[in-house]
Amino acid sequence: MEYISENNIKTQQIAFEYAKTLKKGDVVLLSGDLGAGKTEFVKGVAKYFGFDGVTSPTYAYLNIYGDFIYHYDCYRLSSGEDAELLGLTDYFNGDNICFIEWAENIEDALPKETKKVTIQKIDENTRKIIL
Repeated sequence: MEYISENNIKTQQIAFEYAKTLKKGDVVLLSGDLGAGKTEFVKGVAKYFGFDGVTSPTYAYLNIYGDFIYHYDCYRLSSGEDAELLGLTDYFNGDNICFIEWAENIEDALPKETKKVTIQKIDENTRKIIL
């Protein structure tokens, strides 16, 4: 499915609806350039599950919301081995839902079954979201 979002609120609304399709153990790969809206998407999912305060995990590698939403940023990792050494892969397929930004950097450590969300910048405010 493809959606067009004109702003962060619309991106969060699309993500809120997408969250209804998720279940424990899901691993969702978030693809998009810097500033595309990946964290905004996670904010919308988190709202569905009753969590606020979502921020980008760029410097922490992983932010956890309610021990249920695991939000990764693997931009600074160079391999799946890096993710494994940091213990980041320990949470895949658990009683949680994992969202991974820059998943291509740890591709060799990802579970076989994943979902993918792609966010493409069309202009300063408009995004194409592919689920």
